[in-house]
Amino acid sequence: MIQIPKGEYIIGTEHPDGFLTDREGPKSKVSLSDFWIDETTITNREFRVFVEATGYITEAERFGWSFVFSYFLDSETKRRSPKVPNMAWWYAVSGADWRHPEGANSDISQRMDHPVVQVSRNDALAYCRWAKKKLPTEAQWEVAAKGGTDFERYPWGEDFLLNGQHHCNIWQGNFPQENTEEDGFSNTAPAKYYEPNGYGLYQMIGNVWEWCSNPARIPLNTFQTISSNEMWENYQNEDDQMYAIRGGSFLCHQSYCKRYRIAARNGNSGMSTANNLGFRCVKD
Repeated sequence: MIQIPKGEYIIGTEHPDGFLTDREGPKSKVSLSDFWIDETTITNREFRVFVEATGYITEAERFGWSFVFSYFLDSETKRRSPKVPNMAWWYAVSGADWRHPEGANSDISQRMDHPVVQVSRNDALAYCRWAKKKLPTEAQWEVAAKGGTDFERYPWGEDFLLNGQHHCNIWQGNFPQENTEEDGFSNTAPAKYYEPNGYGLYQMIGNVWEWCSNPARIPLNTFQTISSNEMWENYQNEDDQMYAIRGGSFLCHQSYCKRYRIAARNGNSGMSTANNLGFRCVKD
């Protein structure tokens, strides 16, 4: 884990790339106590240790299905899997879970150093209780993602390409039919890939969405009055309300979801699982 120093920080943005409904602004000053945050998202290897130690069964395993993006499915799987209403690129795939991210015919044997996916926020809470850690608030996550800079868009600067190179794992090409893999990946990348930010944290942007402790899209000035510890204590219930997710994923594309930015915000229901949803932890 990496220690983030206490101090006063600015979070949020008024940049036009943002989505009004996501409440990315106005900018807000927050005071944070120092905290530690995982260098990477939790990997398949780390999650397997937790499961073997506790016998935990994830929500996707209990449900018997989970959400998988169409690009990774063959025609037969699509034929027998329901489409998600109003989200035609997603299918509810039988047998999809953290061990089988794209369905029963997939596995993680060659992806043990990749982020664990197909985990709900409730699954992440169970891991945190076992590891004696917490999920970050959005304020903690954003401050950590900045890496000690004032950047609002990317940990490496305000331009997406730096020296003509990709520095995170998102979608390139004709979304959602073709991924040119200019960044090297069509699916998840290893959790410790590309260069770390100024704090030494890997892939705060892209790769997988990361669960946070607080509800989705609350006003940013809430973090001025409710501390990170209070936020954690208030929202440990395993439920299905909307909670914050941060960082974007390998499925983000400029034409559809420009949320692969430091200040970008999003949310999902606490029981949701998908092949681009993961998490990292913090502790005091």
